[in-house]
Amino acid sequence: MNTTLITRASCWSLEYFLLILLLFNRVVTSQWNWKLLLNNTGVVAMHMAVTHHNNVVIFDQTRAGPSQYRLRRCYSHSSDDSSCYAHSVEYNVLTNKVRALHLATDTWCSSGSFLSNGSLLQTGGNGSGSRKIRYYEPCTDSHCDWTEMRKQLSVRRWYASSLYLPDVDGVIVVGGQNGFSYEFVPTSGSSESYDLPFLHSTFERNSKGNNLYPFLHLSSDGNLFIFANRDSILFDYKNSKVVKNFPTIPGYGGRSYPSSGSSVILPLNYNDNFSKVEVMVCGGAARGAYSATQRDRYYPALRSCGRMVITGDRHKWRMENMPGPRLMSDMLVLPTGDVLIINGAKRGCAGWNRASYPALEPYLYQPEQPSGQRFQVLTSTKIARLYHSSAVILPDGRILVAGGNPNSRYVSHGVAHPTELRLQALIPDYMSNQYDHLRPSNVSIIYPEQSNSGVKNGHEFSVSFILGTELNNLSVVAYASPFATHSLSMNQRLLRLECTSSGIGGEGQVELTVVAPPSIYVAPPGYYMLTVGNGGIPSRSSWFKIIPSK
Repeated sequence: MNTTLITRASCWSLEYFLLILLLFNRVVTSQWNWKLLLNNTGVVAMHMAVTHHNNVVIFDQTRAGPSQYRLRRCYSHSSDDSSCYAHSVEYNVLTNKVRALHLATDTWCSSGSFLSNGSLLQTGGNGSGSRKIRYYEPCTDSHCDWTEMRKQLSVRRWYASSLYLPDVDGVIVVGGQNGFSYEFVPTSGSSESYDLPFLHSTFERNSKGNNLYPFLHLSSDGNLFIFANRDSILFDYKNSKVVKNFPTIPGYGGRSYPSSGSSVILPLNYNDNFSKVEVMVCGGAARGAYSATQRDRYYPALRSCGRMVITGDRHKWRMENMPGPRLMSDMLVLPTGDVLIINGAKRGCAGWNRASYPALEPYLYQPEQPSGQRFQVLTSTKIARLYHSSAVILPDGRILVAGGNPNSRYVSHGVAHPTELRLQALIPDYMSNQYDHLRPSNVSIIYPEQSNSGVKNGHEFSVSFILGTELNNLSVVAYASPFATHSLSMNQRLLRLECTSSGIGGEGQVELTVVAPPSIYVAPPGYYMLTVGNGGIPSRSSWFKIIPSK
């Protein structure tokens, strides 16, 4: 392609990007729209994950009785036999249809992480599934399904969290009910659990632990950030050593299950060589909320959010309030770098019938705005998304929202909040057709000639697209799609990438030279959604793969 060199300043600049946002003056509150996609997914979206083949894996527990998706082959004469019903489905984004998948053991309140090959490694659950390790390899021919490994976890992992570890190409599984330990999967030889005193110290006996489903984030220095209840540590998992003890987050209440706040890493940036890692924790339940629900009392949830830089030498929570109280919400980092807070409740805590007053309005949080001006309230949904709901970002820019089951079984009537099987999409304002003239289209990734399977950490690759208007401070971001369950988005991270040059050809063709993040700890190997932004308007995303440098 014949190109004309454009200056390096044509690529991402945070200051210019913020200026462009102000110039376009996007009115967020009035242009975010809801769309109903399906009336019945058949299965509650307790767990949800987007694969690099643009399909979404959705699954529930197997012990909730019959779902709303009866399997064609059933050898039981009982209409109440749950084995005759699907408890997992695959949603095809393009066709807007689901197909049944088979789960052999119970995945109730389990965990999951994508491996470098794009497969989902899924761990734990309850009962027959509490020590199980499952594997889902995405495919395009509708023949893939769940498989279970012969190897098992060393202990029961119910309400545990997992995180992909790039140096072992496996996951670490942390915590769980009566599981004050962690272990690695897959491991060489027999499985072994390692005691984690931090989980003992954060345990609250009268609140079902209040430290289940701990928040896990991989820092760019290779250490693991672990948050449980109200406290957090930086953990060297290679040497089983606590590197830092962080301050307790302010607020009179808990943040971990069943208090069920949520957490993200804010976008990592090439401008500081990805050295600044800042976590954010929002919402949770008031102190004593769990025991209060046993007396049919529902305390207001926490309104506060805390931000803390976990790298460097100075650590302090910077607190601010959301527009309202909130727990059991999902937090998603959007391709603009903003954070979406969606789903959940305003009172009570997590668990069956332990929450009230659904949080119907999503919040948009803009981290770079001045304090006091960061939150905006978005268009309300009419569907309550309480316990066992989830949300994920699709490559086309929509937010897929599903699930909600405050009941122990599938209940369609006679309760305040029935089991919710409708599937929705929340469409951001920046995906509106009115911005198509600014939006980069036909985004494609060109790997280096010496590697057609991906780009290595720290190496350059090319991104091409078509633009029908002038270049306006282009940006490129990479997004690791998470495994979503119980207000956690496990392994989620967004990276702002460096552009070294830009070229433009005929008919609006543009090509960027982009640098992959330098370290496996900044960008663990695997599949990412790559999004190009122009004047603050993001493209639809294309998948690309990062592979480790040898």
